[in-house]
Amino acid sequence: MNVKITGTGCYIPSEVETNEDFLQHEFLNDDGSPFKQNTNIIIKKFKSITGIDERRYAEKHHNSSDLGFLAAEKAIKDAQIDPEELDYIIFAQNFGDVKHNSVQSDAVPSLATRVKHNLRIKNPKCVAYDVIFGCPGWVEGMIQAYAFIKAGIAKKCLIIGSETLSRVVDIHDRDSMIYSDGAGATVIETTNEDCGIIAHETATHSYDEAHYLFFGTSNNLKSTDDTRYIKMYGRKIYEFALTHVPAAMKACLDKSDYAIDDLKKIFIHQANEKMDEAIVERFYDLYDKEVPQDIMPMTIHNLGNSSVATIPTLFDMVKKGELENQEIKKGDIIMFASVGAGMNINAIVYKY
Repeated sequence: MNVKITGTGCYIPSEVETNEDFLQHEFLNDDGSPFKQNTNIIIKKFKSITGIDERRYAEKHHNSSDLGFLAAEKAIKDAQIDPEELDYIIFAQNFGDVKHNSVQSDAVPSLATRVKHNLRIKNPKCVAYDVIFGCPGWVEGMIQAYAFIKAGIAKKCLIIGSETLSRVVDIHDRDSMIYSDGAGATVIETTNEDCGIIAHETATHSYDEAHYLFFGTSNNLKSTDDTRYIKMYGRKIYEFALTHVPAAMKACLDKSDYAIDDLKKIFIHQANEKMDEAIVERFYDLYDKEVPQDIMPMTIHNLGNSSVATIPTLFDMVKKGELENQEIKKGDIIMFASVGAGMNINAIVYKY
């Protein structure tokens, strides 16, 4: 018995925020001091490092659970299943539902429960819960659902990754330009076909690295507001990722018994273009191989970093032929890999 993805879906918000939209922002250092460069220079440097030209923000009437529901509907339709057949709904998220113009996070009931409610599923044995695992949350949700199915306690599972990061960013922090909103979803189920999840790997590095991403106050020290925002130590994360992620990817691939030359695509978390390119390059260096052309599809240029949503969104787009010069074929060996708050790392080797 194997476990395969039978349906995918994503929801990309319609509101586009370009780099030029940040020109009026007053970016400040962590200590509240202004940058020496003007905002235009800051944005140009940001683009050269991250690759981001624009990002998507959720419509005002949508919360993260709404985006997740819209992606889930598409995945269920694509899988051609009755929602009542689902045994688990696993919703990867990190900040709950944050309404437009609000700072209040709402995660009770769980976002997974809200999706189940909106799908109008009556079956009480369909268990709905959230996973908070940083950006690798969707991959980890996939690994958990796979374990449930292999253990014989589930046959069909829905895994969602959704965030509205635009609502938890500090407008005085230049890192705010990285983050975006969106959702992706997958249905996985048992199959007798020679395909599906082959191997997986997960690690949490928290001895020194636990607070590389955290909730902190605004860089505008004049503000009397005690609102907390998503913050990160970018340089530490970059160095951590380049040190540990390639090794985790190698461990996963070696466990699968496939060779590096068998890999056709790597669907990596869309965090930062230069960082992702460096991770994949170091991964191939571990095998003394050159990185093949078009091995790593990218959506960060126009979708930004939507955390848990980046990989399922990217996979859905490539699967459906919506990304130029990118495709996957039956029998292809692919990899999902992510890194994020925790610091957490995970990877999956999958036969399409």
